[in-house]
Amino acid sequence: MKNIIKVEHLTKSYNGQKVVNDISFTVEKGEVFGILGPNGAGKTTTLEMMETLRPIDDGTVTLDGLDITKDTRKVKQIIGVQLQSSTFLKKLTLEDQLNLFAKIYDIKDLDINKKLAEFDLTSKRKAYVEDLSGGQKQRFSIAIALVNTPKILFLDEPTTGLDPQARRNLWELIRSVKKRGITIILTTHYMDEAELLCDRLAIMDRGKILTINTPKKLIKELLGRGFKKAQVEEKANLEDVFIDLTGKDLRE
Repeated sequence: MKNIIKVEHLTKSYNGQKVVNDISFTVEKGEVFGILGPNGAGKTTTLEMMETLRPIDDGTVTLDGLDITKDTRKVKQIIGVQLQSSTFLKKLTLEDQLNLFAKIYDIKDLDINKKLAEFDLTSKRKAYVEDLSGGQKQRFSIAIALVNTPKILFLDEPTTGLDPQARRNLWELIRSVKKRGITIILTTHYMDEAELLCDRLAIMDRGKILTINTPKKLIKELLGRGFKKAQVEEKANLEDVFIDLTGKDLRE
């Protein structure tokens, strides 16, 4: 399949320290690509550079054939972004927020009823974002990110802080977005989430990519290295892979 994302030698430094250190990877069209790592690994900084929200020190990012530093305006038209902490105007209803973003993207035919129903938010049409539950806020954040019908959707820890049921509801939503052919870049601290949703994933630590593969192949590689837990319990999971590669618990 065609690579819709190409990252080459991407680098970002703060105070002389490289927080993203010469990383390269590609993502196929329609793929859910996960980026995992402990806090401070460089995941969010990587996404923010790819989203054109943070300047690149060195390297290149190409999204659907567009260089993000040369074609920034065009890039913004083909991506959707859900941030770790999305901020909306406090005194605008969900309906008003959607209309506002439709105007920003010059979309004249946005069906508000259909969009809210798609994200199970019909009853909240006249509500304010501050009055939504955690799961409802995240669903609305993704709804906003999809207003412009993007080719690429960035999700930065979308289920953090949600209860188990809300997490599972969001998983189904992400699967439905993938079925539309939208490419998804996902960061998460939940290994079960990554294993269920991601076609491939990269594990980062200290600004470097340690490995890239499918969840199943990463686990198979771990077993091939003679993982001690596997010898005792005859099983392993993605969290074991992470700890084996980084020496850290993912929640550190």
